[in-house]
Amino acid sequence: MTYSAAVAYLYGLQKHGIKLGLETMQALMHRLGNPEARYRTLHIAGTNGKGSTAAIAAAVLQAAGYRVGLYTSPHLVEFRERIRINGTMISELEVARMTEVVQQAANGDLSPTFFECATAMAFQYFSDAQVDIAVLEVGLGGRFDATNVAQPMACAITTIAMDHQEYLGSTPSAIAFEKAGIIKPNIPVVLGRIRGEARQTIEQAAQERAAEVWRLDEEFRVEGSSDRFDYASGNARYTGLSCALIGDHQMHNAACAIALLEAANRIDLPEQALREGLAAVRWEGRLETVERHPTVLLDGAHNPAGAAALAEYLRSFRRTHPRSQVILVLGMMRDKDHRGFAEVLSGVAEHVVLTQADLPRSATVQELQCELRGLLPVSSMAMVPADALALAKRLAAPEDLVCVTGSLMLVGEVKAALRGCGLSPLRG
Repeated sequence: MTYSAAVAYLYGLQKHGIKLGLETMQALMHRLGNPEARYRTLHIAGTNGKGSTAAIAAAVLQAAGYRVGLYTSPHLVEFRERIRINGTMISELEVARMTEVVQQAANGDLSPTFFECATAMAFQYFSDAQVDIAVLEVGLGGRFDATNVAQPMACAITTIAMDHQEYLGSTPSAIAFEKAGIIKPNIPVVLGRIRGEARQTIEQAAQERAAEVWRLDEEFRVEGSSDRFDYASGNARYTGLSCALIGDHQMHNAACAIALLEAANRIDLPEQALREGLAAVRWEGRLETVERHPTVLLDGAHNPAGAAALAEYLRSFRRTHPRSQVILVLGMMRDKDHRGFAEVLSGVAEHVVLTQADLPRSATVQELQCELRGLLPVSSMAMVPADALALAKRLAAPEDLVCVTGSLMLVGEVKAALRGCGLSPLRG
């Protein structure tokens, strides 16, 4: 099978949509000889922050000398971003080979979704490559997510916020219940800054499964900002840490990653490796600076909680750059909370350019203009994201900041345009 044929096959699996349940995944794993059981794993869920936490944990483990698999979603530009070993994306040749392996295991009588197939490919690839540890990011929810066939050393739930209600439920407790589905009997779980009924739901699940709970602000603590912070738990204390990912919310993600590695307790973690991993971590599309003069920032925030972290950073930028303006390039999927997102960002930008990703799920610029009237200073519209970015840069002075946000799909299109390359069609 060629890479292009593999991509075409994977693209065709999107017809199965999103299918909640583990039966197909368990059958696939059985037929493949349960590759996910041949190495140690860490499992991370959460509404926001789970990808950053996974990337940080993987970077620290790599700095400590481990061979580390990292499985994340969605990708921004090409499918290969989802499956990495020691930071290197899976090759086109291996994508083709793994697709063929999983296709043969499905054997015509199983109908895996795109995400089930991608997850099975990652598990088999990590096994063949003999990784020491794989860090797995949940795709959607947790309880019925394809990654939940793994038996981790420890797991983490970073945040709970309203998102994907059509699949996960319409209350924080319902969403927390789905994410708590990754908690396994007698396996430690790390909790980020989760409050109220969501925390109660997770803690109840942990108690029922005799799972030790590590809570941010209780069993472990963090103080400072992402460029210099202190971490402390009952077992360790580190001072003057610095994370390469910008934004103070990344300090909390780093704390969850460190606690997750501590909770696993079978991992040798020298302090120097911790410092080197935090300093080296990269995670595209999350407060990522891609150009200067003007500064162009890409951030995949797509719900009010993500917008809050972005707004905090933009307000900090305005305080330290009082003569600079902020220009937003904004596009969102139709099923997101447009007004809730915009309300959080109210007052942080002088101009907003509306646009839309090239996907059927995208809200049109006209829909966004109607919904956001009175909330944001919409100054112009451009249907094509590359045109929207070019327009925003023309509006900006060299000292200004242009921020592309509202959707990881939009960020992916802008990254592809900046690289001068095409997009993989599989971005869900």
